Amino acid sequence: MKRFIFGFLFFILICVSAHGFELRIGDVTNVKGVRPNQLIGYGIVAGLQGTGDGNTEEFTIQSIANALKKMNVSMPANIVSGLQTKNIAAVIVTAQLPPFAKEGNTIDVTVSSIGDAKSLQGGTLLLTPLKAPNGAVYAVAQGSVSIGGYNMGSGGTRVRKNHSTVGTIPNGAIVERHVDVNINAKQKITLDLKKQSFLMSSHIAASINKFYRSHIADPVDSGSVDVVVPDLYKGNVVEFISQINQLYVESTSKPVVVLDEKTGTVVIGGDVTIEPVSISHGDITVTIESIKRVSQPNSFAKGKTKRVTNKKVSVEESKGSLLSFSKGANVGDLVNALNKSGATPRDMMAIFEAIKRAGALNADLKVM
Repeated sequence: MKRFIFGFLFFILICVSAHGFELRIGDVTNVKGVRPNQLIGYGIVAGLQGTGDGNTEEFTIQSIANALKKMNVSMPANIVSGLQTKNIAAVIVTAQLPPFAKEGNTIDVTVSSIGDAKSLQGGTLLLTPLKAPNGAVYAVAQGSVSIGGYNMGSGGTRVRKNHSTVGTIPNGAIVERHVDVNINAKQKITLDLKKQSFLMSSHIAASINKFYRSHIADPVDSGSVDVVVPDLYKGNVVEFISQINQLYVESTSKPVVVLDEKTGTVVIGGDVTIEPVSISHGDITVTIESIKRVSQPNSFAKGKTKRVTNKKVSVEESKGSLLSFSKGANVGDLVNALNKSGATPRDMMAIFEAIKRAGALNADLKVM
């Protein structure tokens, strides 16, 4: 029976040219100074059904004592030390403050246990200030924790779904202070590239200068482009940035081959080509040749003489064979040949890694 590699391997071939499509400037850049800010806080989750930290975590016990003291509930030290905390858990609360977030806006928070709690299911986060690295409080979080799963058991048997010691609270924090950024007062903006590239930086500057018919953009380096705000847009920089974000530039990204050994997934992006190389791999033989020919129209036709490239692909199975590729071969040829030979996922990954090590794969190789 003929074997198919797709029985073992989910193979996704993205046939997109690395130089054949355009991207919006807004998709590949960020405006310098316009970015989110990380927030963090320490809090307590209460209302757990016996899945909390227990009485072995001293910082959890101390946290409860401090919280009760702020509510005018004081207890002797001997009582505090004997508190049972199975229904509470100490947690770290994290959030991301978006740029231009205003007082009263709400943001999502992530709640993570830092003790030995078994699960945060059914718990409620008590009022928790969220601070920036400078120590200032920018938001306050509180609400019911959703873990999107469960962790339950009895008599030595336990059933768990998802990660039960980390949860979220959608819109669980209220912004108390905003980051002041007066974008309309700027005389110059800087576009930071999400992926550094000297060529892309140059293309962005050229696209902006061409659109505005003026030399207002200069590539600073591979990661940024300075743009002077024209007189027409001074005081209205928001509209100027929105226009720039809609401009298109040609993609300059290098093709990527991604190998996920855990799931057996291979993702190939762009027109990935292979330089001349030969590899010995088990009993698989693949030969790919590029044959140059000249197409000559007849004398009465109005066509032109052109050089064309035909690819010849053959597959054999024999012991101790070679995989041979001539210049001009691409990964599509390799994949088709390996599918015909019934190669396994491990064969596919080993071949790609060997080709990359030989310097014959014209793409970045990422192994996950």
